[in-house]
Amino acid sequence: MSDRNRVSADLAKLPDLIVSWYRENRRTLPWREEVSPYRTLLSEIMLQQTRVEAVKPYFERFLAAFPDVATLADADDELLNKRWEGLGYYSRARNLKKCAREIVDRFGGVIPSTLPELLSLPGIGPYTAGAIAAFAYGRPVAAVDGNVLRVTARITAETGDVLSPAVKAKLTDLVSSLVPADAASDFGQGLIELGALVCLPNRPPKCDVCPVRDLCQGHAKGIADQLPVRIKKTERKLDRRTVLVIRSGTRTLLHKRPARGLLAGLWEFPNYSGGFTEKEALDAVKALGFEPLRVRPLDPAKHLFTHIEWRMTGCLVLVAEPDFPLPEGYVMPETDDLLSRYAIPSAFAAYVRYLSAPLP
Repeated sequence: MSDRNRVSADLAKLPDLIVSWYRENRRTLPWREEVSPYRTLLSEIMLQQTRVEAVKPYFERFLAAFPDVATLADADDELLNKRWEGLGYYSRARNLKKCAREIVDRFGGVIPSTLPELLSLPGIGPYTAGAIAAFAYGRPVAAVDGNVLRVTARITAETGDVLSPAVKAKLTDLVSSLVPADAASDFGQGLIELGALVCLPNRPPKCDVCPVRDLCQGHAKGIADQLPVRIKKTERKLDRRTVLVIRSGTRTLLHKRPARGLLAGLWEFPNYSGGFTEKEALDAVKALGFEPLRVRPLDPAKHLFTHIEWRMTGCLVLVAEPDFPLPEGYVMPETDDLLSRYAIPSAFAAYVRYLSAPLP
């Protein structure tokens, strides 16, 4: 038997090994204990670029506010953002609502089960569509995320760039050919679970406890810890900003960001490009119409976006009670109201604590 045929014969054993291992070793997660298309949709969107442990409490909180597609479709935008607060990448929440609206309008509130219909919905790409079809409906389709790409690249000793369209398509086709008709959900989730618990990212895989070690070509060749190959990403653009926490008594000024672009439509502390001196910070406060009374410098902070890194300095500025209408796009709520109603992006998390800090 040639090496190529031997590899193919070994891969044919993969589904049974993965399914058996998964059924014995899977983690207990809320979206697995009670399965429905809506819970699968919600969990998969939340899990994009977010750790499982971080998602679990948000998943339950979000479900309590929006228990089904219909309530999500009619969600108040401010409440939606507030329930999403802390998860980041708020465009996911906006697209989730758009998706729910289309499911109500086009599919009578029933989440579709076929890939073409799922892919026609906003915010749903190939992986999420595959996950809903396979995990919620049991359809024999592939759900290929980063974990699955890493696992299959190691199993097949794939040395091409795993993020290139050609290699990604090749590995996706491979997984698609292996999905068992009677265990699509357990196979798909098993590959993901193996990548999360055993075939780890950014570190050597735990080959000693891997259920598919004997058929893994990466392990056999001694290169599993060098895979998958990824071309180095472009470095993030550095953006220096000055954040102003402008308070009058127990009220704090917030600004609503534009409807498009980074952190679109969310509330923020007023902030400006560049590292301001104290005089420049006070001039910015005056330009908004306020009378500064005292100022206190704040600790620097940073936040990483996908392509941008914010390095922030800040000032806490006490101002006189405004006797004029606030500029358009600004509000100045009481602290309790601010914390309960307004979603503040995690980019500004380091400055939220100054809402109740002693005044300068």
